[in-house]
Amino acid sequence: MSKQYYTTIGLEIHAELNTNSKMFCGCINNPDEKTPNINICPVCMAHPGTLPVINKKAVENVIKVGLAIKANIADFTEFDRKNYFYPDIPKSYQISQYKFPIVSGGNLNGVDITRIHLEEDTATSKHDKGDYSLVDFNRAGVPLMELVTEPVIHGAKQAGDFGRELQLLLKYLGVSNANMEKGEMRVELNISISDDLHKLGTKVEVKNINSFRAMERAAEYEIKRMSKLLDEGKGEEIVQETRGWDENKQITFSQRRKENANDYRYFPDPDLPKLFLNDLFDMELLKKELPELPETKRNRYRNDYGIKDEDIESYIIDQELGSWFEKVSLSLKEKELIKTASNYITSDYLGLKKINLEVRLPKIENFVELINMVNESKVSSRGAKDILAMIVIKDESPIKIAEEKGLIQNHDENALKEIVQKIIDSNPTVVATYKGGKENAIMSLVGQIMKESKGSANPQMVQKLLKELLS
Repeated sequence: MSKQYYTTIGLEIHAELNTNSKMFCGCINNPDEKTPNINICPVCMAHPGTLPVINKKAVENVIKVGLAIKANIADFTEFDRKNYFYPDIPKSYQISQYKFPIVSGGNLNGVDITRIHLEEDTATSKHDKGDYSLVDFNRAGVPLMELVTEPVIHGAKQAGDFGRELQLLLKYLGVSNANMEKGEMRVELNISISDDLHKLGTKVEVKNINSFRAMERAAEYEIKRMSKLLDEGKGEEIVQETRGWDENKQITFSQRRKENANDYRYFPDPDLPKLFLNDLFDMELLKKELPELPETKRNRYRNDYGIKDEDIESYIIDQELGSWFEKVSLSLKEKELIKTASNYITSDYLGLKKINLEVRLPKIENFVELINMVNESKVSSRGAKDILAMIVIKDESPIKIAEEKGLIQNHDENALKEIVQKIIDSNPTVVATYKGGKENAIMSLVGQIMKESKGSANPQMVQKLLKELLS
């Protein structure tokens, strides 16, 4: 039987920052540029005699992240040279930060943060040309934020949840688009297991991760791989190394032994000035200018609207949808109506959007009108769904649509009684089943009556009339 092992995970997450220009030169920072080697200049190509200049906006963006997670913002900071040779580093060193990061401490989603520092991104290597590789330097020198967590994560899901929350935070702050598919956010996983809760095992780093789900799967794979080695008494085969994640095979593979900080020979960059951040930025003003952050918004939605957590998450993830929902709520005012509206938005509207890209949010007044019609029993739930499917394509008055399509609920007992009696007469077997004690059989009759009335019958009145006529 396998022993119990304790997992410890730390994350290193890089995010490209939203700035007009690169980190140390005036070249355009455009992650969508398709033409290779067009956004380059002598500075980011490391031509002799060129000098870098710090992008103040990039520094401000990192400070905002630090303030949002209630971290310590350094007064003094500096940039260092991280020395290593690789084709995607034109200078043979990367400008980064070592001893004096901009941000230290803080907490996000229950995970303690070690540091957040600023550096320049590398170029992009292209290995799809056969027996040679090409390098695109458009990305070289783009401002890159690196966040390092404390080794306090103890499961794959917790790691994934942290990554998703950080991505949300960066988007809310407007400091990064954090699109993993475009490489604007990249995750590295540091993981170890041990049979002693108070002792760390040998650390393995996993790279090449392109989604949070892939990160979770990579963590799960490594936990199983290392557990098996320890169970078989081959603990010495767990080496400190860098491994890659193979998305197709869903496995990790060995790449190289892990470097230590000494291998990079860090030293302060002599071409860049030291920074005293409290002289350069008004920290209190930056703090006041922070937008409402995801966790604050979640709590407000719970308190103000009383809606389900899964509904709240839909509005947190999609800020446009959340803003639209808040405007709807202002018009509806009453909590019960807001809950009804939220159900139609998250179940029906989002369901329609999944199957039809032409679906758009309707005008606030038209959607509010539809919810009021449901509340006043002017249309059935089925009728409301049908109307919603129409107004998200062609935005018209729900009342007008309901009248044109015969969807206004019929509350005329005498008219409904004729339809009810007709369905009873044509379903003797179902009637006998109901009278025999199976009360759920009545729902079959309700469905047929609703169909016969083209959805215009009031379901509550239909059930009432059925029970009266069948008693």
